Amino acid sequence: MKEIYSFSIDVERDVTETVTKKRKNKESGKMEEVSVEETSKKPVPIRVIVKEPNRKDLEEADIEYSIEMSKCIKRGILTKAMLAKKYSDTGGLLTEEDAKVLTRRYSELGDLQNKYTRLNSKPKKEKSDEKKISDLLGEMASKRRDIVDMETSYSSLFNHTADSKAQSKVILWYLVNLSYYQENESDDILPFFNAEDSIDKIDQYYDIDENGHEVFDLVKDKLSAILSFWYFSANATKEDFDSLNEDIDSGNV
Repeated sequence: MKEIYSFSIDVERDVTETVTKKRKNKESGKMEEVSVEETSKKPVPIRVIVKEPNRKDLEEADIEYSIEMSKCIKRGILTKAMLAKKYSDTGGLLTEEDAKVLTRRYSELGDLQNKYTRLNSKPKKEKSDEKKISDLLGEMASKRRDIVDMETSYSSLFNHTADSKAQSKVILWYLVNLSYYQENESDDILPFFNAEDSIDKIDQYYDIDENGHEVFDLVKDKLSAILSFWYFSANATKEDFDSLNEDIDSGNV
């Protein structure tokens, strides 16, 4: 399995071990060594894996994003582009220059998404098409990162836009489809969510969120942070994820 990133956590488990103890033999009265089994709570390392999405995963996630955006717009929720345009025209919390730059970034991201959709819908793709698709995905991630960086100063303004809700939904989609764990090196790698389709996996997520899961409860926040970082960062390296992992563990995120 190709991985975006993996990390280990310790889970308290009942571990049975064979230990040697000295006991007095009732018949002979002599001390002798005997093997006995003892069970105690010990930390057991569990490897948690974020699977690298394949082309099909990326396409399905993109569809999920588009569906959620459409739902939000139909309910009257503004997109970030609409909101930026509104403040560009009328003034407000956004500076005029920032509003214009954001509007331009949204337009550029939209153009890239349209190019990606047209190219990806070709029934037969050549090697050059695959290269262009890969490049477009990287450019889209870069544009999203630029937008997020600019929006940080206006986070309260953009928190409830259609884009933010769609981004949250697509990150949840990635979470339920890309999250795995492995108890021991010799064991199979298992999905946290094993339902047949994504809708049922999301139902599993809410069920686990309410009723608990021994391993997932310990890692869900970290998994969400890692997937969000991956989603908004172009060409993030293992060192970048290691640094994020350390920041999370030390409470800096």
